[in-house]
Amino acid sequence: MQGKQAYTDIRTGGWVSNLPPAWRPYALLMRADRPIGSWLLFLPGLWGIALQATGWLQGIWLILLFFVGAVVMRGAGCVVNDLWDRDIDRLVERTRGRPLASGAVSPRQAVAFLALLCTIGLLVLLQLNWTAIWLGVLSLLPVLLYPLAKRVTDYPQLMLGFTFGWAALMGPVAASGGFSLAMLVLYVATIFWILGYDTIYAHQDREDDAMVGIRSTALKFGARTRPFLAGCYAMTLALLALTGWISGLNSWFYIALAMPAALLIYQVVDLDIYNPGHCLTLFKLNREVGLLAGLAIVIGRM
Repeated sequence: MQGKQAYTDIRTGGWVSNLPPAWRPYALLMRADRPIGSWLLFLPGLWGIALQATGWLQGIWLILLFFVGAVVMRGAGCVVNDLWDRDIDRLVERTRGRPLASGAVSPRQAVAFLALLCTIGLLVLLQLNWTAIWLGVLSLLPVLLYPLAKRVTDYPQLMLGFTFGWAALMGPVAASGGFSLAMLVLYVATIFWILGYDTIYAHQDREDDAMVGIRSTALKFGARTRPFLAGCYAMTLALLALTGWISGLNSWFYIALAMPAALLIYQVVDLDIYNPGHCLTLFKLNREVGLLAGLAIVIGRM
């Protein structure tokens, strides 16, 4: 029991510990201590930009914009989530140290910080074309709905897929100015990917979530998670391959796709739902999955 009580994924050390004391709670509130979430929000946009960028200069510029936007908007999403969940977070061992749950940041201070993050995000968004701007505004709807999903459905990870995968739509639109069948297929691929990896992540809180009434695919499938995860990742790979075919990518794309496929298969095989630390390790491995998939798309366009 002592080991379980000590478990948390909050990291107060590292570069965050070098910030002025008054800044540290806000860095923790936006999960700056754990950049994996920003990476996972950014990577679908990277896929979309790699798929439809008209040139290297445009692609690099959009990648920089999307990366900054992912950092601040992931932070904003975390603030919204913690405002909704601060009472529940106090009851869950992994989350009770979060700034709102612990009282290090007040709700009023969190709302002011949220406004700052959204302002920065808006400035980034205004660098894009008008179609992408309106698509970005529309993304606020799933962002606001996600914290509610865990209270009303066994599939809140699916809502996260719609939310975190949104950049797979925005990236191509920012690059080309319009919609295409390939980008829609790519978006669905990201949804299945996110549904899978966030199920792994949710197994960290499975017992606490059951106690406080939070629902998740981790609780829904329990010991049957492995085949569910295999299905999600198989759909991800199939839809990525379909995206490549629709886009006319060369055969090297399919060869390079074997690299992220190997990491996804490894997650399925090595999954241990009773080891929360290992679940976090497998979850973080999806940064490399996303980068390798993006590389495969770039190779396929050469």
